[in-house]
Amino acid sequence: MIDDDVQRRYSAGAMFFHWVIAIAVIWNWRLAENAHHAADRAERMAIFADHKALGITILMLTLARLAWRIGHPAPPMPAEMAAWEKALAKTTHVIFYVLLIGLPVGAWLANSMAGRDIDFFGLFTIPPLPVGGNGGLAETIFGIHGTAGGLMIWLIGLHILGALKHTFFDKRGGLSRMLPFGKA
Repeated sequence: MIDDDVQRRYSAGAMFFHWVIAIAVIWNWRLAENAHHAADRAERMAIFADHKALGITILMLTLARLAWRIGHPAPPMPAEMAAWEKALAKTTHVIFYVLLIGLPVGAWLANSMAGRDIDFFGLFTIPPLPVGGNGGLAETIFGIHGTAGGLMIWLIGLHILGALKHTFFDKRGGLSRMLPFGKA
């Protein structure tokens, strides 16, 4: 018989992807913020180069995480959770995945329309997608990208508040479900 605590905890792979992607997303948000406050164009472009490369990394990690999840389903939510909490959690997770895929793909599309390739940390170049040039549409997509990135940060805040609520107020081991220690 499997320990009840183990059944409520996410798999080691899910934990790995969760924390690496979370750190990468927050780091990438900070890169974007730093680029917007750069002293000059050269510095801004250098920071955005890292932002783009990290975005592609997040895309690859997210696709790997989804592949992992196919073979390792998420543990069931605690039975004591209210229906609205379960619905909010599921909705938030779906939106996370849409953004984790949509943000980098949208930025890659916009860069492609602007005639730019993506330098992957100086290791290799990711070529533009096979789309025609359209600077106006590229700028529109970049604007949507910025707005959606802001939404991602708000969702992260909501996610953290939910985990803290379930851990410290509800005493359901919220954080421990995504950590290899503690009572889940």
